[in-house]
Amino acid sequence: MNRVIIGVGSNIDAYRNIGAAQKILEKEQVFISSSPLLRTKPVGNADQPDFVNCAFLIETPLGRDKLRTYLKKTEERLGRIRTGNKYGPRTIDLDIAVWNGTIVDTDYYTRDFLQQSVDFFGEKLQ
Repeated sequence: MNRVIIGVGSNIDAYRNIGAAQKILEKEQVFISSSPLLRTKPVGNADQPDFVNCAFLIETPLGRDKLRTYLKKTEERLGRIRTGNKYGPRTIDLDIAVWNGTIVDTDYYTRDFLQQSVDFFGEKLQ
């Protein structure tokens, strides 16, 4: 089993979409815990609603690439529409932040909310 911390964010009906993402992962993966929700200002495009962010700690038999694909499909199930604007509004964003104790999302080093959410779990990180 792989131990994974997933960075989570939404600024379109955020509480509903984050809750729905958690329910899906609870049914389809080994869901361990969620960090507290944090409200954050948008990055890159300030002309949109604030984001709500957190992180999920899960265990999964999926490999990293298959989990990434699974998360993108889960985003689509929750109404995520990808546009050319990387910093635009979104129903849900699910990104692998930590894979088996190794930080794999470089946003960890530049986004305080991601550090807080990941660090909440007290995992040993490399």
